[in-house]
Amino acid sequence: MEYPWWYVPHLTSPMLIAAIAVVHVLVSHYAVGGGLFLAVETRFAYQSNDTAYLDYLRRHARFFILLTVVWGAITGVGIWWTIGLASPTATEVLIRTFVFGWATEYVFFVLEILAAFAFYYYWGRLSEKVHVTIGWIYAAAAWISLVLITGITAFMLNPGGWPDHRSFWVGFLNPQFVPQTIARTGGALLLSSLYVYLHASLVIQDRRLYHLLVMRSARPALWGAVLITVGGIGWFVYLPESARAALESAAVLTVLVVIIFALTAVVFVLLYLGPYRNPGWMSPGFALALCLFGVAAFSTGEFVREAVRKPYVIYNVVLGNQIAPEHVQKLRRRGFLEANPWTKAVIAELPAGQGSPLLDGGRIDERALLERTEKDPDALRVVGQALFQYHCNDCHALERGYSAVGPMIRGRDLDMNFALVKHLEKAHFFMPPWAGTEDEALILARYLTEIAPPRPRGMDPIYLEKQ
Repeated sequence: MEYPWWYVPHLTSPMLIAAIAVVHVLVSHYAVGGGLFLAVETRFAYQSNDTAYLDYLRRHARFFILLTVVWGAITGVGIWWTIGLASPTATEVLIRTFVFGWATEYVFFVLEILAAFAFYYYWGRLSEKVHVTIGWIYAAAAWISLVLITGITAFMLNPGGWPDHRSFWVGFLNPQFVPQTIARTGGALLLSSLYVYLHASLVIQDRRLYHLLVMRSARPALWGAVLITVGGIGWFVYLPESARAALESAAVLTVLVVIIFALTAVVFVLLYLGPYRNPGWMSPGFALALCLFGVAAFSTGEFVREAVRKPYVIYNVVLGNQIAPEHVQKLRRRGFLEANPWTKAVIAELPAGQGSPLLDGGRIDERALLERTEKDPDALRVVGQALFQYHCNDCHALERGYSAVGPMIRGRDLDMNFALVKHLEKAHFFMPPWAGTEDEALILARYLTEIAPPRPRGMDPIYLEKQ
């Protein structure tokens, strides 16, 4: 409530976070699994004195660095930029709670960068032992970074006992930490093998070499699919009650969960029948299909993981509209607009008109504001938009866009919208409760009624009565 709202038309700012985050996750997991691939396979190529394989691994390392270090770093910064604007309160909680964890992760991130560049740019100028050691340093640092970030992001879904015992370790070692670490480690192994197959199918002409690479990457990919399944089951078991209820009550999320496991099973079967049992099947088309199935499963999993947190951004700590649950009653007494300096500034800048909503002490006279918005359509639009953006826009676009509220209230009258706003959490248990006064609820209800589209022709009450 102490920050301004970042308005992203149609898409909404949280969906922009999701779009950037999914792209980043698909690359960052390759940064972990691909680092392990390069360390293991470079060691094997040195031991077997396979110069052709070493030459390919050097080419792959260049592709790996461009994708993970350059693109991964850009999208990683993009996540911080967007969450800081779209979810400032939740971001503040994560920074304050896990400052030691973030600092440690940054150390390992720098170690990753240095090791990656040394591994590639000093190729052929280091002894085999030192070169392989640098590869393992990168792989270990990348996996530790994954573990650290997983503990923090898993905290958002289920902080465990942290609300009662606010310590770093209670928050970090939350119930979701182990299942998500297992699943993400599996995802790193699987995605890296799929990326390797796709890259190798396009650049390797030597059939002997391609056959070797396909066979050696099959087992890590299969183990990755198994770990994803095991971690996914653990993720479901340790879901908080509200998250599990949200998953069970939303048909689309249930379907997506089925799709995740179906795609994972398809990838597992294709890996077993193809690379593991019949390496000769691995054409560029087969590799592309594997990669698309794997990326689709992983991306869908990320969407579901984020979607089930409702109505929270951080379970039991911060609601989706950046309000702490313990502040709801205070805001109902004090007023939603009054409590935020940014919403209060909107009231102060209302065009001059009859009935000033501000008292001499700078406080909002809600009765005067209610009367003003009832008589002045422009004032209703300004105040209604402010209430909607700060209280609802974290999950809903307005008239068009992602989860737009306009089509959802199509044909509703004022009384229906007023009852809905006052009892949001009763209308839909995965929505945050109304955190304002009744007068503010009425203003928002009037505004929503103004923008609500009419009932579709043939479904209005008068038409139905005639039938």
